[in-house]
Amino acid sequence: MVKQVKTGQGNRTPSDIVRLAIPNKGRIAAPIMDLVEKSGLHLPEIGERRLITKTLDPHVEILFARPVDIPEYVATGAADIGITGHDMVVERESDVEEILDLQSGKAKLVLAVHEDSAITSVKQLAGMKVATEFPVITRAYFAKHRIKVNVVLVGGACEATPHLGIADAIVDLSSSGTTLKTNRLRVIDEVMETSTHLIANKESLRTKKDKIDEIHLALESVIRARGQCYLMMNVKRSSLDAVKRVLPGLSGPTVMDVASSENLVAVHAVVNEERVYCLINALKQAGAKDILVMSIQRMIR
Repeated sequence: MVKQVKTGQGNRTPSDIVRLAIPNKGRIAAPIMDLVEKSGLHLPEIGERRLITKTLDPHVEILFARPVDIPEYVATGAADIGITGHDMVVERESDVEEILDLQSGKAKLVLAVHEDSAITSVKQLAGMKVATEFPVITRAYFAKHRIKVNVVLVGGACEATPHLGIADAIVDLSSSGTTLKTNRLRVIDEVMETSTHLIANKESLRTKKDKIDEIHLALESVIRARGQCYLMMNVKRSSLDAVKRVLPGLSGPTVMDVASSENLVAVHAVVNEERVYCLINALKQAGAKDILVMSIQRMIR
């Protein structure tokens, strides 16, 4: 493990501020920005942003950093919490707590060779060259298999190295497999799975627990709302049982009386948005009317 770097008080966040480190670029940067905005921690327009930026909450500020640097910023206290890939935490061997899987940025770190290669198993790579941006994870993987390889560190375009004769295989991230296929690479093993995580400094979890819990809940509520929508409708009381049989929900529908001479009730429910298309017609046939479908930004249980 990498020893935790001791920083001076001037490098640590003030005691009344929680600093959240998020990626300034890369494949997970845009989704994370969207998550932070939806959580309520609104940021100023892009042109007004700095390395460290205020948020709508005066006790929370944002630090923009490279995803690979975020684990160490959090481990050393330069940031109290951060959002980055699980692979980055493992690669940097940072002493942090992973407190929430944000269920985005999912990918696999895979071992791949050129599609024309005769190599079909890990053992065949003994003594060969493996190119990667993840030397720590790669060495640990081959050590587990008790195979010695020459790890070639590259800073990008890892998938090109087998074509250039730089390496016999690569260890690289793959989310859909398209890039590997485009570069005529074939996967021979899966090294690890990764996704985006909220991580925390261990000391900050103790000294700034309330505010970190608040941010944790805000981010988690956005994640819970993904793929869900809110249905509202009016139903004649005589048709209520038929509508309830059609309508799924997280905890069953909410039914409320309506001030109407038609003996109506209002029915509300949270449903999976993938089911809405089919539900609308079924609800109409069951007796529902005035149906409204609304998106959900946050959901707290």
